[in-house]
Amino acid sequence: MRLPAIAACAVLLAGCVYKIDIQQGNYVTQDQVQKLKTGMTRTEVRQALGTPLLQDVFHNDRWDYYFSQTKGPKPGDKKQFSVFFKDDKVVSFTGEVHPPAPPPVGVPPPAGLPQAGPPTEEQPRPPPPPQSRQPSRAPPK
Repeated sequence: MRLPAIAACAVLLAGCVYKIDIQQGNYVTQDQVQKLKTGMTRTEVRQALGTPLLQDVFHNDRWDYYFSQTKGPKPGDKKQFSVFFKDDKVVSFTGEVHPPAPPPVGVPPPAGLPQAGPPTEEQPRPPPPPQSRQPSRAPPK
């Protein structure tokens, strides 16, 4: 009698398990990749992108930057970016990257991006909000 009840509870509770979001690897952005140039040393690449997640002993001239993100039970986002070396200098790099990170709050956006400010002539100012009229009070005598 107890065994079926325990089995039923286990089946019901199995669907209530919370699965956490998991991020693993190197988050490589477009602005980091723009700093890379052929001919850079390994040290310069490490400063620009960080330490690679994988340094394969069988492929010493290749650094792989992997990023994986799973959100709960759903399959997640996976990206790979590889840097290839010859004689300890960058020969090429390829892979998927993330978009550039937004600037921190309070820091103006870089030149070339639109900034919030007063409207220009192309953008007319909106009319001011209506003000409520209050009857004027005469000072007491």
